[in-house]
Amino acid sequence: MTLDSKVPGGPIEGKWDRHKFDSKLVNPANRRKLTVLCVGTGLAGASASAALGELGYNVLTFCIHDSPRRAHSIAAQGGINAAKNYRNDGDSVYRLFYDTVKGGDYRAREANVYRLAQVSVDIIDQCVAQGVPFAREYGGLLDNRSFGGAQVSRTFYARGQTGQQLLIGAYQSMMRQVDAGTVTLMPQREMLDVVIVDGQARGIITRNLTTGELEKWAGDAVLLATGGYGTAYYLSTNAVNSNVTASWRAHKRGALFANPCFTQIHPTCIPVSGDHQSKLTLMSESLRNDGRVWVPKTPGDRRPPQQIPEAERDYYLERRYPSFGNLVPRDVASRAAKLVCDEGLGVGETGLAVYLDFADSINRLGKDVIKQRYGNLFDMYQKITDDNPYEVPMRIFPAVHYTMGGLWVDYNLMSTIPGLHVLGEANFSDHGANRLGASALMQGLADGYFVIPYTLSHYLASTALPKVTTDHDAFREAASNAQGQISRLLSIKGNKTPRELHRQLGRVVWDYVGMCAHRDPASARRVLAERVGAGRGQQHEQEPRVRRSRRRLPRVRRVAGPRRADA
Repeated sequence: MTLDSKVPGGPIEGKWDRHKFDSKLVNPANRRKLTVLCVGTGLAGASASAALGELGYNVLTFCIHDSPRRAHSIAAQGGINAAKNYRNDGDSVYRLFYDTVKGGDYRAREANVYRLAQVSVDIIDQCVAQGVPFAREYGGLLDNRSFGGAQVSRTFYARGQTGQQLLIGAYQSMMRQVDAGTVTLMPQREMLDVVIVDGQARGIITRNLTTGELEKWAGDAVLLATGGYGTAYYLSTNAVNSNVTASWRAHKRGALFANPCFTQIHPTCIPVSGDHQSKLTLMSESLRNDGRVWVPKTPGDRRPPQQIPEAERDYYLERRYPSFGNLVPRDVASRAAKLVCDEGLGVGETGLAVYLDFADSINRLGKDVIKQRYGNLFDMYQKITDDNPYEVPMRIFPAVHYTMGGLWVDYNLMSTIPGLHVLGEANFSDHGANRLGASALMQGLADGYFVIPYTLSHYLASTALPKVTTDHDAFREAASNAQGQISRLLSIKGNKTPRELHRQLGRVVWDYVGMCAHRDPASARRVLAERVGAGRGQQHEQEPRVRRSRRRLPRVRRVAGPRRADA
């Protein structure tokens, strides 16, 4: 198979505008004759359904939950990036493009990322028109705040509820089309297979999670907007239903996977409390704007944080990275937290946590200002931990949050299966996953609102699509295979639950391809000890050269960004 990215020629600044003009269009009268199957109702899926329904296509949208409002997009609460340069601090489309490519460790496709930066400014206008309650300055203009990995303020936010508010905006736009009759919503369905007819994606097999019935659906194109593979690590910030099985089933049908080496470890999660947990809770990265990260200077210091004087605290991010301080990129903050905990400086009962302290900001700005900015996050933290973060520092530790790898797509967001388009986190192409915050929301809405309406129309207008119904042999075969797989799994009668096996898998990938890709625990401890000894007093952290164990294990790529925080 030869991969053709279909990236237009010419200067990168003009690729998308020229491509839109060159793309074929579908006559408005013909759109209602075409059926599009959209799997997923997060930001990418809901926005795509709304946009395509508004254009007049017949859209069938499938949701694994009882309501699209339960999609995992709500977990990205800190903000959404856009290159509007409201702060006049040097931001631009090119700078957002540059930061995202660099943040992705140069693994993203540059043409896709530049398009993402271009349409970011339109996303904000679209969401404001939908009524998304972005924060505003005193004069009424939209406010911005800083986010880790960038030196400009380009992040638009709605307190600590940005993902939730953006999802509600996309959801209400989609439900408007449901009312208009162009979108049909199918809740509590899980996709079990993609149906391929004459080499084209022409339908899907779903399971009704209420009745257990297998269902067949035919269409002219299929969109997958089902998120990433973060739950491979078992404990992650992802919802339990974010299970990546839709992408896996598409992969088994021939959709290639790309870049799965790149996983974002978020530094601001509530630490693990025990084996009873099935997921972790994310605290927004926006907290690092006003919170200071520190640990005791003495290993094993178990005093309450209020009893540890300033002279005995190590504000290690401010010490190591003075140009970024607590706003270092996510991978740097995560590895630094792991390093100090491996040194024995971690806090809490497990020693796998660091403090995120708001005392200085509360003294400087007042409790009311901090409450206005982060009140809902503080309330959530207190409900989960029973600690009042206005009075004692939060405890945080890194956890898996976002993935950049996914199904390979070309510039038109189409996979290696003709007709199967992949949007948002489920594809591999755009996001600077390991380092940047506030970009996941941007990619999902960009793909749904502003990219797929053009690229899907080009596919539908330029491809012969003979009428196909669910009576076709390919549908019967796919449904039979799906039922056979279910029957085989139920007949195993093993002595371990899927949850136990999943937990074991998660521990393996966390230990070997988590924040550091080490060969065995002893080697990991040895490397960390050497790294601590060599790194004291240095301004910038250097990546370790991992010693290879004599045991022959599969090679894995390290999960890391550029070698320096300001590289």
